[in-house]
Amino acid sequence: MTYRIAMWSGPRNLSTALMRSFENRSDCSVVDEPLYAAYLHATGLDHPARDAVVASQATEWTTLAAELTTGAVSTPVQYQKHMTHHLLPEVDRDSLADLHHAFLVRDPRRVLTSYAKVRDEPTLEDLGLPQQVELFERYGGPVVDAADLLADPHDTLTALCAALGIDFDEAMLSWPAGPRASDGVWAPYWYAGVEASTGFERHSPGEADPVPAHLEPLLERCLTHYEALAPYRIGPDPT
Repeated sequence: MTYRIAMWSGPRNLSTALMRSFENRSDCSVVDEPLYAAYLHATGLDHPARDAVVASQATEWTTLAAELTTGAVSTPVQYQKHMTHHLLPEVDRDSLADLHHAFLVRDPRRVLTSYAKVRDEPTLEDLGLPQQVELFERYGGPVVDAADLLADPHDTLTALCAALGIDFDEAMLSWPAGPRASDGVWAPYWYAGVEASTGFERHSPGEADPVPAHLEPLLERCLTHYEALAPYRIGPDPT
């Protein structure tokens, strides 16, 4: 039986790098943002390569839920990279109960300063934080912070694997540069950085850039949700 991991992340959270990390395991295959087409189809939003994205995936959530929970998988482990803002209200949360849920978070100050470079007026729903908290409260599961992945990828990934109940694999620490056949059709618009990478760039992040003044009210709302999850984060042993 395949062990199916649903990793729920917001944008600008190292989510594609973490997908690369799991894909480099010999026992794991990955699914890249399987709810994206359904999200665009339902909302009518105009994203880069919108038509190609909608054509590339199923758009009915019932079909998607069945595929994600019981569809054929050729590897012992499957890693599903999910964006929490793709989880629309009409998706029956109970249909995802059989997945092993996990959560990737990041300090909202860093998320907003990065996201504001591509969208002037992001909303709380764009960042997926309410959905993350909702799913965590429903299902629980390990919470990993992007800052911990950058500061100590080995120990953070070891802790994450232990929390998920799978063995850590040293292959998760690095991967070949370049695109993957498993990448979504949107990859040419968003994945240049990760395509050039060969691992997590280990460093201490330092101080975040100032959040634009007009986004400070949104930051306060984001922090409320982030701080609801942050106490549960796993990571390197402080000793």
